Amino acid sequence: MAQIISFGGHTPQIDPTAYIAESAVIIGNVTIKAGANIWPHTVIRGDESQIIIGENVSIQDNSTVHTYPALPMIIGDNTLVGHNVILHGHSIGKGCLIGMGSILMDATEIGDESIIGAGTMITKKKVIPPRSLVYGTPAKVVRELSQEEVDGVQSEVKLYADLGAEYKKIQGE
Repeated sequence: MAQIISFGGHTPQIDPTAYIAESAVIIGNVTIKAGANIWPHTVIRGDESQIIIGENVSIQDNSTVHTYPALPMIIGDNTLVGHNVILHGHSIGKGCLIGMGSILMDATEIGDESIIGAGTMITKKKVIPPRSLVYGTPAKVVRELSQEEVDGVQSEVKLYADLGAEYKKIQGE
C-alpha cells in the first residue's frame, strides 16, 4: 500500500479513480485528481506548499514532486511526467510532456501543450511559452510544436490512463 502521510494539518486528497503505485509516497498538502496515475517510487511532498496534480496526469517511476515555500506546484490536466523527473515549485500547463530525467527548478512556468525533452534543465524562474519544444542544459526553446506532436502526447496520456486503470484492477481497487 502506498504511504499516504498527513503533514502540517494536511492529508493528501486522492480521487478514487487515480492509480497510486504501492511504493509511492504522498505527503501533506497534495490533491490528486481523477484518472491520474502515480507510478512506483514516486515521491510527492507537499510539506512547504500545495501540490495539485490534474486529471489524467501521469507521473512515472522514481520522480520527485516538491514545492518552493509559498509557491504552489500545479500540474495541468493530461500531462505526462517521465521517469526520474524532478519538479520543484512551479506550474506546468495542460497537455505537456516532461521528458525522462528532466529537472525543473523553482518558480518555472511551462506553457500548455509543450514538450520538455529528456534530460532538460529548466533554470529558476524560466517561463516557457505554450506549444514549445524545449531541449538542453540550460533549456532553450527550439521551435513551436505541430498539431501532430500535440496529438501524439495526448495519445500517450490515454495509454497511461488506461494502463493505470488496469493496475488498479490488479490491486483489487
